[in-house]
Amino acid sequence: MPVNRRNALRGSALAAASTVLLTRPAFAAGAGTATTATPAASPVPAATAPIVAAYRQLQTGINRPSPERTEALANLGRVAKAYYASLSVAGGGAPLWTDLPLGPGSDYTTSMYARLRAIAVDWGTPGGVLSGDPVVLDRVKAALELIHASQYNENVGEIGNWYTYEIGIPYYLLHTLSVVADQLTADQLARYLAPVKRFVGNPNLRANNASVVETGANRADKALISIVSGALLGDTAWIRTGIDALTDVAGGGAASVVAKLDRAAGDGFHVDGSFIQHDTIPYPGHYGIVLLTALAGAIHVTQGTAYALPQALKDKIYALVADSYAPFVYAGALMEPVRGRMLSRQGETGHDIGHQLTVATLVLARTAAGKTKTDLNALAAKWIKEGTYAPFLKIPDPERFAPGPDLVATPGLEFAQDMLVSGARPARVVATHRIFGQQDRMVHVTEDWSASLGVSSTRISRYEAINGQNLKGYHVGDGVLYTFLPNAKGHYTDAYWPTVDPLLLPGTTENDGPADPKFGGVPVGPNAHTGGVRWDARHGAYAFDFKSWDGSLVAKKSWFFTPAGIVCLGAGITSTSGYAVRTTIENRNLGEGGRGALLADGRRVPTDLGKVSALRRPGWVHLENVGGYVLIDDASVTALREDRTGAWRDIDTGANTKGTTTPNTRRYQKLVLEHGVRPTDAKYAYAVLPGASVLGTLTASWAWRVLANTPVVQAIRLADDTLLANFFAAGSVDGVRVSGPASVAIGWCGFRTQLAVSDPTQLQDSVTVTVRGRSVEVPLKGTFGATQVVLV
Repeated sequence: MPVNRRNALRGSALAAASTVLLTRPAFAAGAGTATTATPAASPVPAATAPIVAAYRQLQTGINRPSPERTEALANLGRVAKAYYASLSVAGGGAPLWTDLPLGPGSDYTTSMYARLRAIAVDWGTPGGVLSGDPVVLDRVKAALELIHASQYNENVGEIGNWYTYEIGIPYYLLHTLSVVADQLTADQLARYLAPVKRFVGNPNLRANNASVVETGANRADKALISIVSGALLGDTAWIRTGIDALTDVAGGGAASVVAKLDRAAGDGFHVDGSFIQHDTIPYPGHYGIVLLTALAGAIHVTQGTAYALPQALKDKIYALVADSYAPFVYAGALMEPVRGRMLSRQGETGHDIGHQLTVATLVLARTAAGKTKTDLNALAAKWIKEGTYAPFLKIPDPERFAPGPDLVATPGLEFAQDMLVSGARPARVVATHRIFGQQDRMVHVTEDWSASLGVSSTRISRYEAINGQNLKGYHVGDGVLYTFLPNAKGHYTDAYWPTVDPLLLPGTTENDGPADPKFGGVPVGPNAHTGGVRWDARHGAYAFDFKSWDGSLVAKKSWFFTPAGIVCLGAGITSTSGYAVRTTIENRNLGEGGRGALLADGRRVPTDLGKVSALRRPGWVHLENVGGYVLIDDASVTALREDRTGAWRDIDTGANTKGTTTPNTRRYQKLVLEHGVRPTDAKYAYAVLPGASVLGTLTASWAWRVLANTPVVQAIRLADDTLLANFFAAGSVDGVRVSGPASVAIGWCGFRTQLAVSDPTQLQDSVTVTVRGRSVEVPLKGTFGATQVVLV
């Protein structure tokens, strides 16, 4: 079912300010000019005017005719016209909009600039409802003066979120000024940009605390703001400062946004393709895309000018798309484990941020050449082709984060159509198993389905719950198994997070007691042992030494990934609390009023809403249109189908992102293993077979057998005799011994035995592996959990 953007994506005034340039208006190429008369002399110096013109193109598009553009522009016009109709420029202390009161602080100013930006962009876009109207222009100019005088000038103090003053407002202001710059005087431009110079004059540092060196997305945003602001004023030094900030010339490169960090965690990109923001949060699915968007914008606006970025820098930026982002895209959406607290944002589902990545990739491709251009276009074409749940070229509603939206207007859509008519071929789906040890994330891709894990460690946070967001993300870092299916592309977008039972996320082992009373912040996990080993593109193992928030529940957990599915093992499950302990096999969103037969060993299981079914030791379970589940250890399963209702406001009350109070009801199928109260050394063993038929479920177990499931070692052997094993301590299994914690894969490579080893703890210098009496010492120091391969 295609997503209804008005119902599914409305949120509040502005997401984190980082998203200002993320929606589709942020990119385009070509000329899009209003029809109003231009002053004889532009206030923008000729030497820097190309930068301003290019940035304007990122707002107003390239005027490429198409039915889709016409529809998108009509919707943009509807929103802009409504804002224009309610705009008052009477002055005298009266607000511009009655629902956005004037006064110090950051709660409403961003929304004022966002609404003004909507009006200005529509005015400057050919074919817009307000396009070229001189009366509209006069009122935009009056509004700019009023907001500057009362809300955002060089004399205001930062009240509330620093980001609003240093990134959020500057971006919306630049959107507007780039469109109307030729209709202003040099004095007006200088006046409106004076507060930007105060807050972003040095993009390397935090304006309200000069001891904070900007990193990652924040640095990239400030760099682009400096480049465009400097161009508007002809301030070449400011432009250069912005360009230099990208690679941190002032700091000797220490905070370069394209540097590949050779350490565990820490803001920025890492040598294994990981991207982290806020020190301990895997964030390719938000801040990483904010950063990429700003980098793409910097390349775009400086291309062909004296300020063009060096080719070597551009090549590094181009390479980021395939390395850090593409692995986590499924059906045009970013996977949940790399989206941090953005899970709770109604206006930023995985599909929304996926669209933003697509646009950033498109603009990068426009500035690239040769194979790089072909490869970038192929990725964008693939995401557009596969993203049928939220079609990229279909824009029924341009609003984001209403009532102060970033607007999905024409530029990104036009850019995509230019690419598609050029004959670009979508990239193929290629089987991939990849482990990102520096952000404790992995991804498993098959031709039919994909999977990923949400885990944590002493390096990576269990969750991020700040600024009133992700209010029920108690267990998103406790071993959540996410599966992505071609016939359920909207599974996590379709009101999943406000309606799912947050205590029973698939893959997790939890007690049914209350959540942490101190829940919030960005706490890291208690144990270092999180990580896995890659055997080949279709196989790998992952381990997680789990301890609950209060330390009352522990478990050793493993996932073994194969082309057919994931073998899930748990051991040492021990609890000292008085609450029942449960492992969730499945908690599937079937949609609104969803259906699907549930079978256990060939018998239909009742699916009456609210009816609990106790399945005694089933060999297998199958959920229609979802897949199969094989029970390996004769455990009983509790099945429940239920409707759950929740509102986005339940999980996001942020001042600038809060969701609506509209109730959403979705139907879920739960499959749960009960371990009882105060279990000691309990265990589980089951397999998840995404998309499997009944026959496929029956035959899947032929592909592997479980060798061990203890608190020391969990292991399976594949049909081709390959061994996949997770050792939580020194131990042995089936003729293989290790000297310490390790994830190990052993199999044939030609006529020799190949050994793959990683250190999930990331604490050891080496580990010794003995295979059939022959020992090899594998160096692991400084590998950050990456797989090391040797021949035995």
